[in-house]
Amino acid sequence: MDLTPLHPKIVHIPLALAIILPILNAVLTLSWWRQWLPRRVWLITACLHAVMTLGAFVAMQTGETDEHTAERVVSKHEIHEHEEAAELFLYASVIALLLALVAAIAEKERQALQFAIATTALSALCAFLAIDAGNHGGKLVYKYGAGRAFSPAKYGGVADLPQSEDKVDSDHHSDEHHDSDHHSDEHH
Repeated sequence: MDLTPLHPKIVHIPLALAIILPILNAVLTLSWWRQWLPRRVWLITACLHAVMTLGAFVAMQTGETDEHTAERVVSKHEIHEHEEAAELFLYASVIALLLALVAAIAEKERQALQFAIATTALSALCAFLAIDAGNHGGKLVYKYGAGRAFSPAKYGGVADLPQSEDKVDSDHHSDEHHDSDHHSDEHH
């Protein structure tokens, strides 16, 4: 039985595209503006924005599914922080996709280029938001041990333990986390 969650298998697609698209958008916009490449090359970035947005949506859906299992070992607060960051990324991705599509279909060349420039700027914001969401997700796994919820007990996980046996551990972990955050805030 494969206990690996689906979310991390999906989420890397929109994260990678979010990092690549600002650079690609800038190169394609410049190439289009300087007439080095025809306007239709913008369809490449519009399609990639669609893949990024769809990937972000699917990642959020799989994250919702995996959330219930992860809550066995990670506090709801930490999961909520990751979820909020992911939602911001998805919303920005939808807007960037719409701008990219308008740039691709606008009739006036000058107006289309302006939408391409706006798409490029917003895609840079998408990259920042994707990195932030990924950072929160990484903390869930590497700092707070969310992966333990999907691993069997023989590997230090709780996936094959009854729900009641791991709940104490999860509550203890949450208390330790909040205490350490409280102490680190006092020292700053």
